[in-house]
Amino acid sequence: MQFSGTVQIAAPRARVWEFLMDPDQVGSCGPGVESIEVIDADHFKAKAKVGIGFISARFVVDMTVAERNEPELAVLKAHGQAPGSAVDATANMHLAGPDEGPTTMDWSADVTISGTLASVGARMIEGTANKMIGQTFDCIRAKLEAG
Repeated sequence: MQFSGTVQIAAPRARVWEFLMDPDQVGSCGPGVESIEVIDADHFKAKAKVGIGFISARFVVDMTVAERNEPELAVLKAHGQAPGSAVDATANMHLAGPDEGPTTMDWSADVTISGTLASVGARMIEGTANKMIGQTFDCIRAKLEAG
């Protein structure tokens, strides 16, 4: 499944970059995120509970910053496992705009879900994913714009 979008954030690009590269900050905005463990600057592990339709799963997700070109571009790769399900994702983020803001973030994600969770159907997964993505970006924008 492919997801993409553009988000406007009324904050300087350097501050947006710093926030987005901090797993604890971004994790605090992720719906269902229960914990974040920073392994090093490019690797971290998250635990999250995700519910789609009548199926709920607790995922352990290994994330890697695969590419980083501060303060413009980052590529993240993720692999998550839950009993009977797995998810693999590659996400790209590009920041643009004047240094002092506002910052425009263009993002895309390629997500593959397998196992029990995949059985609920792409339409239901996409609807839930879009809702969670919207909540995440609303939270990021609110925290960055608050100062």
